Parts: sequence; structure tokens; C-alpha cells
Amino acid sequence: MRTLRFAWRYLWSRPLGAALNVLLLSLGLASITFLLLVGAQLSKAFDRDLAGIDVVVGAKGSPMQLILSGVLHIDVPPGNVPFSAVKELARNPLVDHIIPISLGDNYAGYRIVGTSLAYLEHYEAQLAQGPQNRLWDAPMQVVLGATTARKLGLAPGQTFIGSHGLGAGGHTHGDNAYTVVGILAPSGSVLDRLILTDTASVWKVHEDYTATDDEDRQVLEEEREITMALVQYKTPMAALSFPRYVNTSTEMQAAAPALEISRLLHMLGLGTEVLRAFAGVLLLTAGLSVFIALWSAVRERRADLALLRMLGAPPRKIATLLLCEALWLGVVASVLGLLLGQAFTLALAWMLQLDNSLLIGGMVWPVELVTVPVLALSVSLVSALLPAWGAYRVSVLELLQTR
Repeated sequence: MRTLRFAWRYLWSRPLGAALNVLLLSLGLASITFLLLVGAQLSKAFDRDLAGIDVVVGAKGSPMQLILSGVLHIDVPPGNVPFSAVKELARNPLVDHIIPISLGDNYAGYRIVGTSLAYLEHYEAQLAQGPQNRLWDAPMQVVLGATTARKLGLAPGQTFIGSHGLGAGGHTHGDNAYTVVGILAPSGSVLDRLILTDTASVWKVHEDYTATDDEDRQVLEEEREITMALVQYKTPMAALSFPRYVNTSTEMQAAAPALEISRLLHMLGLGTEVLRAFAGVLLLTAGLSVFIALWSAVRERRADLALLRMLGAPPRKIATLLLCEALWLGVVASVLGLLLGQAFTLALAWMLQLDNSLLIGGMVWPVELVTVPVLALSVSLVSALLPAWGAYRVSVLELLQTR
């Protein structure tokens, strides 16, 4: 314990050098912390939001765009598909059930999603406010996700008018007001940032806006569309034939979420490799800086080391003193690196929330973060080995002669 206190004082006897070493090491560790936090949270979010969805069927175009827009709700869908064609797919013997998804409107930037109650059951959504065991039972009734309700300040019984498009700023559908009938409990899923209603609500809003007479309305009802459908198979073997059937025999496309997200993570991995390499350079630079600082410290403190040896301190005590100094450096840098990494992640979470994108938060502590202090202590101690060995080998006579 006395050695640790002595090492702490020695470390900060050169405050500028110690601060620079801590800063370099902390920045490298912060970058690694940021990567670990974002990676762990993205993986958890994808696993949570994609669970139980075997394939997404929608308009032909980019399969990844279909997944991002229909499952994660962070992109624009490629188009709409006839509802009659989707109902035909629901009768396929390989299909267990289908959840319709209709997009096209928003309120204050939060997406209004027309769907069925099966969508909420799929994510095991629970009501936090509103009549229990009752979601919507008529068109133009909505249930708000927890984040949406908090940001918009809406409560059950209040009404609002949606706007056309998936982003704020479109023309409003003034003749059709939505009524809030419930607010969902926070789930950490994509539901938290959505406005959910019956598919019939979306049809009603757009048919009332477009139709000029009863004949127009009848035509629109016969040609009703949805944006996409989330499909769950009856058997995993359906994955071998169902997507190929949809892609070759219909005017729609089938996209497998697991495959597309793997492609997305691979593309993101190219960017993270650059950041990981940058963090590695910072750690290497910090390790070299620690080595130079401790090596110089041995030379500068020859008088102190000689005095310690004359007072009876064995060589191993001198070497341990330098190793403890490096240990303190690693401990301080790991704490600062973890806090900086959390701060960077909070900043990213704030920017994503402004865009109503993926839910990422700060101040979470996945088990992967244990890598950070281990790495910090390893870099510090390895950098101190040679200076400590040099201090261990030097004799009292040599120290006095070079004083």
C-alpha cells in the first residue's frame, strides 16, 4: 500500500508529462469503448426487432431498403404492393401468418404505421396508459410508443392530424383526426418510436383525400395497397422455396432480414475497422509515450533511487515502484476512457433520437467493456517492463557515480 502511494506521488511529480500520457491512452481506450458500446447495442437492437420475422414481402427494389424501412423504420420503402396479392400469399401453405405494414404519413416526424393487432402481439407490447385489454377497435384510433408519447406530450383522449410523407413538413390531412386511445409501456423495441393504428385508418385518410365521388371511392377500395408484409413461416424449410416463389412468380420481392442485416453489418464493419485502426495507433503511441516517460524517469531519479537503495530498499522494490506507477497510469486512463466512450455514445444516441432512428443509449455496461481496463493495464505494464528491468539491474555504486 505504501508503494502504491509513493508511486502515485511519483507519477504526478511531472504533471504535464503524466497528463499527456493519460490523455493519449484515454483517447485510444475511449475509441474502443465507443465501438464496443455501439456494436453491442446495435446487435441487441437488431436481434430484438428482427426476432420472429422470417421474411419481408414488398415492392421490388432494394432488399436492404425493404428491411430498413419495414422492420427498423429508418429508411423510405421502395413502394406499395396490392393488398389482394398479400392476402393470396397468406393462403400459401408455407406461411404461418402475415402482419401488414402500411406507411406514408407521420406526425411531427414520427411515423404513423397502419397494421394489425398481431404487430403489437408479435413484440409482446403492453399498455401503460389507456383502457386495459383494449387497443384500437375502430379506424382513426392510435396507440403511441413510449418514446413517441413522451416526445410529443400526447395522452389518451387527445387528437392530432397527420401529415403526408415519412418526415415532418408534408401537407396535413385536415379532415381526418387521429384519437389517442393508449400509450405502450417502454419495450426497447422499434414500437417505442412509432404511432400505431389499424390499416383501415391509413386507407381512410388517403381515400378521403383522393376520392371525389362514390365511384372513385369504390375503385380505390378495390385497388387498396399496403407497403409490405412481415411473414413468419410454418416451418424453417420454407426458407428454401418461399422467397424464390415470391421473387419469380409475383410482382413483389421477398427479403430475408437475417441476410440483409448481415450485409449491413459487414458494410458498417468497414468503417469500424478504420476507427479500430485509429484506436490501435493511439494505444501504440500511448504505450511508446509511457515507455519514454518511465525510461526518462529512471535516469532523472537516479539520486532518489540511490537514496532508496542506501536506505535498504531491494532492487525488486525499485522495479515494483515503476510498475506501480505504470499501473496507476493504466487505472486512471481506463476510467477516463470508459467515461469518454460513454459520452461519445450518448452524443450519437442524441443525434439518432433527433432523427427518430435506432434507439441507442449511453451509460450501459455490457460485459464486453471488461476489455478496456484489461487493455489499459496491459499497455501500461508492458511499456514499463524495460524501464523497471533497467532500474532493477542498476547497482548502488553506479547510481552514486552517475549522480
